[in-house]
Amino acid sequence: MCVTAVESRPADGGTTHAIKAMGEIGTSQSPARRPFGARVKAFVALTKPRIIELLLITTVPVMFLAQQGVPDLTLVLLTCVGGYLSAGGANALNMYIDRDIDALMDRTSQRPIVTGMVSPREALVFGITLAVVSTLLFGLTVNWLSAWLSLGALLFYVVVYTMILKRRTAQNIVWGGIAGCMPVLIGWSAVKDSLSWAPVILFLVIFFWTPPHYWPLSMKVKEDYARVGVPMLPVIASNKVVARQIVIYSWVMVAVSLLLTPLGYTGWFYTAVALAAGGWWLWEAHALQNRAKAEVTGGKLKEMRLFHWSITYVSLLFVAIAVDPFLR
Repeated sequence: MCVTAVESRPADGGTTHAIKAMGEIGTSQSPARRPFGARVKAFVALTKPRIIELLLITTVPVMFLAQQGVPDLTLVLLTCVGGYLSAGGANALNMYIDRDIDALMDRTSQRPIVTGMVSPREALVFGITLAVVSTLLFGLTVNWLSAWLSLGALLFYVVVYTMILKRRTAQNIVWGGIAGCMPVLIGWSAVKDSLSWAPVILFLVIFFWTPPHYWPLSMKVKEDYARVGVPMLPVIASNKVVARQIVIYSWVMVAVSLLLTPLGYTGWFYTAVALAAGGWWLWEAHALQNRAKAEVTGGKLKEMRLFHWSITYVSLLFVAIAVDPFLR
C-alpha cells in the first residue's frame, strides 16, 4: 500500500492555471443567460444524482434484510428522501471545495460551478441547506440514530475526504470511501433503531469494494488527476502495482460478503448470487492484473471493464439481499 503527500494545489504552471481558472469560475454566465430550467438542472447536477442512485441501491435492500420482509413503505420513502438530500448536500459541498481542480480536469470541466450556471456562494448555501434539512428530516421522521449516521457520513465525505485526504495521500479513496459505506448502516438503523453485525459486514463489503471500483476509473483518467496534483494511486504507482492492490481488495471483499450466511442473516439465494458475482469479479480483477503485468497500455488495458462490472456486482449483491428473506 503506497502512501504519499503532495501540495494541496497544482505546482508551477498548474498553480497559475488554477488561479486563472478560479478567477473565471462563476463569471462565464451572466444572470440573463441563465434560464430557470437550466438553473434547476444545474442545482440537481450539484447533487450528483447518478452516484446517489448507487447509494440508494445499498440502502433499501438492507431495510428488507432488517425487516426480514417488506419494511414500512413510508419509512422507505422517508429514508430515501433523507439519504438523497444528505448525499446531495455532501456532493454540492464537494464541488464547492473542489471547484479549482474541477476547472482543470476534462471529466469535471462542465460541472455547474465551473460553467458559471451556479455561483460558488449559491453552491455553498445549497449544500449546507441540504445538510440541515436532511438531518432534521431523518431525526424527526425516521429516528435520531439514522440522523447522526447520515450527518456523520456527510461530514466525513466533506471534511475528511475532500478537505484532508483527497489532495494529500494515495489512500484517499480507501479511507474516504467510508462515507459511501454509511448507507447500509442508515438503512438498517432506520428499521431497527439500532445496529448489529449484519450492517457492519455489509459496511465492510462496501469498504473493500470502493478501491477496486474506483481505481480502474482512476487508471483511465490518471492524467487528469496528475495535472491537478491529486495523488490517486494510479498517478503515483505503476499499473502493475495498482492491479495487484485491486486483486487483494477484491479477494477480501468477496470473502467478507460470504460471512452473512454462516452468521444466519441470509440463506441459499444470497449465497449463490454472492459466489457467482464474486467469482466473476475475481476473474475480471485477475484478467486486469495479467494485462498490467504484460505491460499492456491504452485501450487494450480494458480497465473500465472492471469499473462497469463493479456497479453491476454491487447491484446484484444488494438485490439478492432484498430477495433472500422471501426465499428462506
